[in-house]
Amino acid sequence: MARILIVEDDAALARGIVALLRADGYAADAVADGKYALQLADSEPCSLYIVDIGLPDISGFEVVRRLRDRGHRMPVLILTAQDQVSQLVRGLDLGADDFLVKPFDPSVLAARIRALLRREQSAPAQVLKAGRLSLDKARGVATVGSRALHLRPREWAVLACLCARVGEVVSKRALLSEVFSLDDDVAPNAVEVHVARVRRQLEPDGPEIRTIRGLGYLLDCG
Repeated sequence: MARILIVEDDAALARGIVALLRADGYAADAVADGKYALQLADSEPCSLYIVDIGLPDISGFEVVRRLRDRGHRMPVLILTAQDQVSQLVRGLDLGADDFLVKPFDPSVLAARIRALLRREQSAPAQVLKAGRLSLDKARGVATVGSRALHLRPREWAVLACLCARVGEVVSKRALLSEVFSLDDDVAPNAVEVHVARVRRQLEPDGPEIRTIRGLGYLLDCG
């Protein structure tokens, strides 16, 4: 069951949204200020946030910005009494996924929520695992057990590509396309250098990157 948090200081409107969502089978709760909503995001994660722009303490824009800065990637639907294009564009640019202008039809809100949750469920996995290795793509954190890996951006790209296809051979060409742009001046041994650096990070307790001669590389969990 999806859990939804409504961040809205209009008590009557918040109660109405909560009642609507609970009737549709969601676990819904409401808070009236942005700072408390941000605390809950760290301690009680939800599937979706509905955030009013005009909050009493900090603006809904600031709530969205801080959520994204902290690495939270749940869908965010913003509510606003203003229909100025610039305001809506600002919210989307800060990381909101959709918006509704008040007053709105409850059936439209319900449809928007269903669409956002479907989109989230069909998105690629944000955490990749291979044995004791875990890559959290949303947070940009890689660990082997409790040990954090310290990867440069291109090393991260190499490991993410291999981890997404664990147990399969990934060609050198495929790694090149993941790690370098078309405009990069790529040295002949660039992939080998990055793979070697990642291997050292994984040792001694992580999965092994095996070289399959003439074909590419394989992440082997043993």
